Amino acid sequence: MATVISIHSFRGGTGKSNTAANLSALAAMQGLRVGVVDTDIQSPGVHVVLGMGDDEVGKSLNDYLWGNCEIEEAAYDVGTRIGPEITGALYLVPSSIKAGDIARIIREGYDVGLLNDGFQRLIEELELDALIIDTHPGMNEETLLSIAISDALAVVMRPDSQDYQGTGVTVEVARRLNVPRLVMVVNKVPSSFDTEQVRQRVSEAYDAEVGAVIPHSDEMMTLASSGVFVHRYPDHLVTTEYKLLLTRLLE
Repeated sequence: MATVISIHSFRGGTGKSNTAANLSALAAMQGLRVGVVDTDIQSPGVHVVLGMGDDEVGKSLNDYLWGNCEIEEAAYDVGTRIGPEITGALYLVPSSIKAGDIARIIREGYDVGLLNDGFQRLIEELELDALIIDTHPGMNEETLLSIAISDALAVVMRPDSQDYQGTGVTVEVARRLNVPRLVMVVNKVPSSFDTEQVRQRVSEAYDAEVGAVIPHSDEMMTLASSGVFVHRYPDHLVTTEYKLLLTRLLE
């Protein structure tokens, strides 16, 4: 039975897609068969972190939602792009980066129910151990569905006032949807902050477990989403935090 994990944030710019990409790569490096679905259809980006150029995206999640293909036809084996450290398998279902496709989704919408069918088919056809969903920031119908069907939800936030307020909405919704495992992720924490104080503040603010406090990293900024951080920097503190987070989400 595959573990379904959603990665969510109340607003953009928190590092949600980078978190999804790095967790999926780590899981595949541990020998698991992993699928990643980029449901942030209005601003897709996981494919960049996992090494796919815009011109390499043929079939996409959009095509599945429009009835042009089965979802597994839009799944790309990206594990080989990372290296031999991927001892399991890593598949990505990207969203289209084409302006016309994004505009069509915004204009026409889509049947959100197809997503659930697609997730289940992907798990079965690719024999996945884990499915990681990179959600759209904020709250919409797609986000609610992804959260509702998840075994675990990682809520990514930055340690600033806007995120503290908005993230509370996500946490409350997740509790109403009875998500089995809710884990907070505090990302891009400045080095001047006390890590344990940040962890305690977030835990108390939402009465929730803090799965990771990820420090700001110059190496991450320099990499600029052009690769998988945990592969490039296996001994970095950021990678250690991602490993702890993955362990908690897969329990």
